[in-house]
Amino acid sequence: MRSERLRSALTLLATATTLALGTVAPATAAAERPAPAATQAAAAHNLGGITELIAQRLLLADKVAAAKYGTDTPIDDPAREAQILDDVRARAAGLGLDPDAVAAVFRDQIEANKLVQRGLYARWDAHPDERPTERPDLAKEVRPALDRITTQLLAALAQTEKARALPSCGPRLVTAAGRSAYDHRLDALHLKGLGRALPSVCAAS
Repeated sequence: MRSERLRSALTLLATATTLALGTVAPATAAAERPAPAATQAAAAHNLGGITELIAQRLLLADKVAAAKYGTDTPIDDPAREAQILDDVRARAAGLGLDPDAVAAVFRDQIEANKLVQRGLYARWDAHPDERPTERPDLAKEVRPALDRITTQLLAALAQTEKARALPSCGPRLVTAAGRSAYDHRLDALHLKGLGRALPSVCAAS
């Protein structure tokens, strides 16, 4: 299946980018550092803009994990996830997009975010000295940032609808993802999350 081939390509991308970057410090949330200068102008017009927004969203998993770690709040939040998917379905219809296809993209974002959270929990359990020293506010700090990226990503999906339906979408997505991974110096865990976040982007996958 095309989606399986794309997932394999993204896995290879993660390995190759890890080797290219060498040993780097764990990625930090995008809100703590500015995005590359060229990405804001490009974000709504090409696949690089989409992968940039996805990388930003993925990096916010660090803050989500830091907010939840050591509390009774679980990583899985079915009610919140259903609310997000219902919202993007409705907004997709308003943009003339296929609600099911858009929901699939955002379901991948949710699963990628949880993948990173679980990886961070395991890292912090094994290395207590790396545990976060501050607990971000989910309601006031993290979720507004996630909601902002949701709006931007919906717009980017609408503006790239034709490009994402082309057979060349898969290879171009892999290239764009590699660039975003390099720009953000993603570590192995976040690269794995990036690979999990992207398979539904291409409409033909």
